[in-house]
Amino acid sequence: MAASRPEVLVLDVNETLSDLTPMRQRFEAAGLPGDSLDTWFAAVLRDGFALTAVEAPADFGAIAADILTGQLAAAGVDAGDDAVRGVLSGMTQLKLHPDVVPGLQRLHATGLRLVTLTNGAARMSEQMFTDAGLLPLLEQRLDVTKPGRWKPHRAAYEYAAEACGVPLDRMALAAVHPWDIDGAKRAGLQGWYVDRRRTSYPRTFTAPDLVVGDFEELAAQFAG
Repeated sequence: MAASRPEVLVLDVNETLSDLTPMRQRFEAAGLPGDSLDTWFAAVLRDGFALTAVEAPADFGAIAADILTGQLAAAGVDAGDDAVRGVLSGMTQLKLHPDVVPGLQRLHATGLRLVTLTNGAARMSEQMFTDAGLLPLLEQRLDVTKPGRWKPHRAAYEYAAEACGVPLDRMALAAVHPWDIDGAKRAGLQGWYVDRRRTSYPRTFTAPDLVVGDFEELAAQFAG
């Protein structure tokens, strides 16, 4: 599947660039099953999307803490602030998937402008990008605080386009989440689906312009 070359590549962060797997150990250390991570992350997205749908403020950290507090309480585990902070602090210590650094280095070398756009706080990923040596490659690290709307709301993508000084149709979004691809496509961006898990793309969402297995495969599409 071919895609035209954009000027700016917008990168989703959570799961697309970062590997959340080590968070399972923190959930287990707090007394929860490791797969509670998946339930937690899905619920955080659900509540963030719901608040965005009614045009209410949605703070990732506050939502994440609320959901985790409920999980701990339901499991009969001490749901105090220290326990919650102990789990969630792991979000600032994540590492990148192994394909991200070589893939983004090759893409950047072609002259493609790289920016990140996350529904979380941009500062949460600073250490991850610093450790990997990627900060110099990222022109901007954006989050949805200013537009006040989570992706996949159109306002989030419009904000990224405004911040980069380019029209929406000169941008592409790379993400592992079909809902993000769908939102970007509806806003006028290209949508590039990074299908690490080799899962079928939902037919109810707008189809992506490009499907790749990881960022090294993506880079091979444009680096020659």
